[in-house]
Amino acid sequence: MKARAVIVAACLAALFGFSATVQAQGGFGPPELTLVPVKDNIYTIRNMGAGNVTVLVGKTAVILIDAKFPQDHDGIVKLLRSITDVPVRYVINTHMHPDHVGGNPAMQMIGADVIASENGRRIMAERQTPGLPNIAMRDYLRIYLDDMPIDLYYYGRGHTDNDIVIHLPTKGILVSGDLFALYGPYRAVIDYSAGGSLRDWTRTLDRVLQLDFDTVIPGHSGLTDRDNVQGYKAYLTGTQEMVRAMNKQKRSRDEIKAMLQSQFNWGGLEMAVGLDGVINEMQ
Repeated sequence: MKARAVIVAACLAALFGFSATVQAQGGFGPPELTLVPVKDNIYTIRNMGAGNVTVLVGKTAVILIDAKFPQDHDGIVKLLRSITDVPVRYVINTHMHPDHVGGNPAMQMIGADVIASENGRRIMAERQTPGLPNIAMRDYLRIYLDDMPIDLYYYGRGHTDNDIVIHLPTKGILVSGDLFALYGPYRAVIDYSAGGSLRDWTRTLDRVLQLDFDTVIPGHSGLTDRDNVQGYKAYLTGTQEMVRAMNKQKRSRDEIKAMLQSQFNWGGLEMAVGLDGVINEMQ
């Protein structure tokens, strides 16, 4: 189980990203690590090889949301030093997949504390993932960068059972992690080995959409907006309804697989980690 989970997680970036069509800022990202200004003291660091890093720059400290793979660390630090000389104080992990937490050990070596959900830390410990978070939250945590509040929420299962979102209430920004990772087109990687759930994902997004935001930094794509999150919820709802209807019609696994591929853009990774789980969950 551990070996399979590691392989699945390591494949998330490649299969989730490279096969996606790029439309506007959707798709996976540029080939090289790229620093993208968002608003005021907020940036993202993007590339096609791993999840986004969100950078929050304060007067005396930097907070990062996610840390990519280990091999990205030096490039991330180089980009940080192009905008600030202050140290990294916290790294917030949106969830436990390696393309988001692989850089934890190197960030800890330069003095950063790592924050994650309790479930995320638990799974990382079970899988002997290096760089375990030393701060774990249950449902809610607020931290401050200077006078800017940063709200962390765990709302329930979706992509995994340990996804958190980060809300910047004074900026109108949501950092969604892989609860909303990709658009242009939408995709749905449901990692049942890490507690993911298609059924619960829409309920979790309902809670996310109660927050006040207009700008969204997804887990992998470029900047987008609230409407795209609502569109993604509709996409997941449609997936639920179609699989549930085909189950009632006693349609075969292969027929459901073909439907998900043709109508909902499921590829190899989605099938590998989610097909049987979705069929069972939508009974």
